[in-house]
Amino acid sequence: MTSARHDEDRPNENRQEDRDTVVAATNVAKTYDSFLPFTQSVDVLDSATLEVKRGEIVGIIGENGSGKSTLMQILAGVLDYDDGEVARTGSIGWCPQEPRLYDRLTVDETFELFGRAYGMSDDEIEDARDWLTDVLDFEKFRDRQIRHLSGGNRQKVNLSVALMHQPDLLLLDEPYTGFDWETFLAFWDLTEELRERGVGVAIISHIINERDRFDVIYELHEGHLHRQEVGEDETANPEPTADGVSCERTAAFFDRGGTAGDGQRAVNTEGA
Repeated sequence: MTSARHDEDRPNENRQEDRDTVVAATNVAKTYDSFLPFTQSVDVLDSATLEVKRGEIVGIIGENGSGKSTLMQILAGVLDYDDGEVARTGSIGWCPQEPRLYDRLTVDETFELFGRAYGMSDDEIEDARDWLTDVLDFEKFRDRQIRHLSGGNRQKVNLSVALMHQPDLLLLDEPYTGFDWETFLAFWDLTEELRERGVGVAIISHIINERDRFDVIYELHEGHLHRQEVGEDETANPEPTADGVSCERTAAFFDRGGTAGDGQRAVNTEGA
């Protein structure tokens, strides 16, 4: 494939519409080549177009293997792509699906390690640690090594180190896996706080069942992204992105009554 990719970090002094958009992907293509005989290359993304604005919560849905994590890594700048353009206007926090933490470090040591990497001062690291361990309720585990944490608490640390430097854009890949009901609610309260601060948030999942919490939902299907704005009308009203492919499947991710279908969700077991 002839490459015409362009990766750009736009300065904040650009025109207003650029400043309002923290990341924009335009006609992005990605193919995984096969190096084995008698096997085919896999086209994961094909002219995928997406944008996330400041103070906007964007959901990205798609089936297993549709390329959601590939897209997230490209937006975060940790994976190369073959064609198209990705433009960013601020700092990024990336929370991958699989925590990239050091098992033998304690929670406090993990905050210090990532804080140093972000260039934060001692006071800034301490403030971020106190804030996030309180909001996500894992203060009592601060002196515990990562390897001794439950899956849910590891995910809390994973989310925290992506957020501790207060990025302009937060990219979350299945962020609430392993969360109990109270933490699930705390996560959404935190997300609303970030929205009010002007942080752009993109969340990917198999199925998004908290539809009303999002401003925009993109469905990734057969390499194309299809955009749907979420308004007060609960009837699905899909709108194609710039690639011009119609979006007939997005509504299938929700029940006919406008509520979410059966998928990944937190379950309230109180009183059960």
